[in-house]
Amino acid sequence: MQHLDQQVVQQALDWLQQGQTVWLCTVLSTFGSSPREPGAMMVARADGQHVGSLSGGCVEDDFLERLQQGEFHQSMWLERYGDNRDAQRPQVQLPCGGILEVLVERLQPDTPALLSTAEPACPVYSTDAATLAAARSARQQLQHLLAALQGQYCLLREIDLNNQQQQLLPAPAESGPRVSLAHGRWQIRVGPTTRLIIAGLSSVARHCAQFAVTLGYEVIVCEPREEEYREFAIPGVRLERVMPSAFIHRPGNSHAQTAIVAMTHDPRIDDLAMIEAVKTSAFYIGVMGSRRTSDARAARLLRSGGLSTDQIERIHMPIGLALGSKTPAEIALAILADVLRCQRGVKRDAI
Repeated sequence: MQHLDQQVVQQALDWLQQGQTVWLCTVLSTFGSSPREPGAMMVARADGQHVGSLSGGCVEDDFLERLQQGEFHQSMWLERYGDNRDAQRPQVQLPCGGILEVLVERLQPDTPALLSTAEPACPVYSTDAATLAAARSARQQLQHLLAALQGQYCLLREIDLNNQQQQLLPAPAESGPRVSLAHGRWQIRVGPTTRLIIAGLSSVARHCAQFAVTLGYEVIVCEPREEEYREFAIPGVRLERVMPSAFIHRPGNSHAQTAIVAMTHDPRIDDLAMIEAVKTSAFYIGVMGSRRTSDARAARLLRSGGLSTDQIERIHMPIGLALGSKTPAEIALAILADVLRCQRGVKRDAI
């Protein structure tokens, strides 16, 4: 899942806390070509302010225009875009004849009693069924969703459109479809957003951070050297002024939707980061270097780092796809392409 989803849920929470009614939109299914995948979210207010996207433009424009005209009073319903069934809205078309189904939920602010200081805090770090079932208010449910997106646990939102009901359920950690339809109920899987941890700064690392932000990743750069981070500033990137290995070692900083990359050529940073990275559930671990450098690093990690052969095999070294890259930007592109390949489950020989 993408970092943008965290922004959507956080903004929905903030607006609810301010007493605003919000409309939470979630892509349920796509047919043909569509810019965003099932599970993508957007939140909007009655005045048209919004965060997130559903299609990259056309669907959002139509929805926001109708919202500002006073439509959408139900608590939840399904909107279908792109099949030209509505002669009054011929402009709502997706590229290549795509069709989009969107769940729209109207979330109202909690009552004053629920917002009072007497209300017990929502235990967002517990995922047992009883705790989830007790999350009745929109604010409490969004708190659970935000915790899931931040990597605390995985949830399943079960939506019953016929009865206008929804519930939160614990979900297994293993991967699965983000959205499915079972027994007449939509099930939306909510789990950690894709995170990229960059161990140390370099010219390649800077381009990687920029590309990853564009791809919607949550990007964290760990750099303890003041001379390197002093001038560093990329919008959307979080800077941690600590050794990457120390950050990776901390519980909760790496989850199954995390990629960890090192590109400094400094063994004190790169090697230590790899030693900690292989102990995590990260889906991608990679370190930059030539084939000769990578072979020497593998032997060093086996000899002095205490890693096993299986752990060494988890590390992509040399890192990235073999695209003939020369410049820092080209190398960064090859690295992010390989991360995306692994994220999508595509084998190298299929490219």
